[in-house]
Amino acid sequence: MSVLRQANVPQLMRSDLVKHAVDLLSQQIWCWGRDILRPEGNWLLELGFDRVKPPDDREGYSSVYSLQLPKDRCVILRGFGVFYGDVRDGGIFMPRYEFRPKYTTHGTLQSPPWADTDLPKLDLPQESQQRSYLTLTCNLIDWLHEYELEVVELLGIEYRRSILRQWDNGNRTLIPAEAMANSWKLLGGALAADCRLLLPDCLVRKDRSLR
Repeated sequence: MSVLRQANVPQLMRSDLVKHAVDLLSQQIWCWGRDILRPEGNWLLELGFDRVKPPDDREGYSSVYSLQLPKDRCVILRGFGVFYGDVRDGGIFMPRYEFRPKYTTHGTLQSPPWADTDLPKLDLPQESQQRSYLTLTCNLIDWLHEYELEVVELLGIEYRRSILRQWDNGNRTLIPAEAMANSWKLLGGALAADCRLLLPDCLVRKDRSLR
């Protein structure tokens, strides 16, 4: 039985689930880098992403890729993590190697995040912000799920398999191409079912559900 399918036992499986989520996001970010370098053309640009090249004073930094989504939402991809914003709920930044997104009341960024120091002040949410925080996180995961579905639908499963053959160096954890989209879907379901996977127990409201 997979780690995700055991996620209904949060106290026993939380550490395994978090490790799986970190591995999944790290692999996803690496795949975006390969999607950018796709021989047939930059796949992110074909999907409608905007690319902002680094200015002269940021020599050596990679371009920032951002996508405007319906209903005043946005997603911004970086090698060190992902920002997801919504003007109604604020924004979250999901670090690449730590499955604990941080929250901001800002749903958009004032300037491109060339480095993590360019992000607005981020923290765990206050009690009144927890519902927005969890909504943003689940919506980001839904978007990641849809992204991988679209890759397979439009580019084919063999394209993603070929990318992951480069990722699989014998030391990294590999989530197979056939499992990537569904892994995001199952992860979102686990978070919706138990917010303790994201928030420390001391921050979880006891009196009512955050779902």
